[in-house]
Amino acid sequence: MRTATDYRALPLAGECDVLVVGGGAAGVCAAVAAARNGARTVLLERNPFLGGRATASMVLVLDDYTDGQQITVKGLATEYAERLKAVQGAVDIPPEAWTPENRGPDSPDYDLWASWGFLYYFVPEPRPLTYAVSFDPEAYKRVSEEMLLEAGVKFSLFTDMLDVVKADSRIVEVVARRRNGLVRLAARQVIDASGDGDVMAAAGTPFVHGKYMVTLVHRYGGIDIDRWMAFEKQHPGHAKELNREVRSLYGGSWDRWWMRTTLPGVVWVNAPHLTGYDAIDSEDLTQATLEARRRIWKAFEFIRRHLPGWEHCYLIDTCAELGMRQSRLLQGQYVVTKDDVFNGNRFPDSIGMGRNYHMPYRSMVPVDVRNLLVAGRCFSCEPGAQRSAREIPPCMVLGQAAGTAAALAVAQDVAVQDVDIAELQRRLRKDGAYIV
Repeated sequence: MRTATDYRALPLAGECDVLVVGGGAAGVCAAVAAARNGARTVLLERNPFLGGRATASMVLVLDDYTDGQQITVKGLATEYAERLKAVQGAVDIPPEAWTPENRGPDSPDYDLWASWGFLYYFVPEPRPLTYAVSFDPEAYKRVSEEMLLEAGVKFSLFTDMLDVVKADSRIVEVVARRRNGLVRLAARQVIDASGDGDVMAAAGTPFVHGKYMVTLVHRYGGIDIDRWMAFEKQHPGHAKELNREVRSLYGGSWDRWWMRTTLPGVVWVNAPHLTGYDAIDSEDLTQATLEARRRIWKAFEFIRRHLPGWEHCYLIDTCAELGMRQSRLLQGQYVVTKDDVFNGNRFPDSIGMGRNYHMPYRSMVPVDVRNLLVAGRCFSCEPGAQRSAREIPPCMVLGQAAGTAAALAVAQDVAVQDVDIAELQRRLRKDGAYIV
């Protein structure tokens, strides 16, 4: 963070009520919510497309929608799912497939839906089926663009946030780098939805630096999925050995190392899991990417030689950017704990739910900067708790709440710390959020 004098020669590219940095799940929902609540809204995204982890890192399932019994993640997260299905860019599990009598491993359709990744992962094996959505990344980009355009959000791709200018505990300008040079943007309220807490770090607000595993998601095509699943049923012992060897070659993966996609004969693999790398260190990310590709090719060669139904498979692509789960985490007015996440503690300022846990408004509010909110995986949370509270749909909930609160702060001409919580909750409920 620097003074205004340092950047006074830069052109002022615009002024707005709410400036959102980051065009991932939280950022798009924040911008849409702010604009729908009457704020002049601008969004900046460094990539040439929207979507964040859903597209750049190809995390191709929207999960954590339920507490295992009912859908608890709603609002714009529901709208995203419906819009993706409307453009034939998503598959979700029908309600009758995850009723109490049908969601267990004895259900005739259990293996089918489990192969999509539609499982409730927060109980021991055998995990029950639950609601989730598998989507195509290109459809996700399209839906994100349409939501912003329809809401009247002005957004700029190919734009990096570089720094902020502060005065009297407020951010008065954000400095960004566009392909044609550096610019200043003035905003009354700012939302950090960068994922890595880039704005809050530049503003000097307290945060902790966490680490968790990173992943290079990739897709294989040309697979006879039905043949492989039949082989698993007919030869469970041999299939178990083959799966164990694949996981060993990846050097870290979930038990179900592949999942179906919306494309026939195409699967995505959320592996290899790489630990010990810093998600905001370029050298670490370079080494992690190289190591991930090395492991992927080793696993691919084994898969094609030994797995029935995979003989003619091919590597379609690896994701554009490592899947980074944790880096900077805000130390805000309230820090969400593991006890909060795993025991579902309730809060008077709740703005919605993620799976079976409640998220307080204060977990997005810095202790010092008066016009900054932090939404998405960099919200105020203990590192151990954030590992189980970072999935895409809950980040949408945080984004929607941040955008609504920022628009309310503009309308009421107050700091984010002084937003009327009752009015914020009323607006969120009106817009479909689930608050209990």
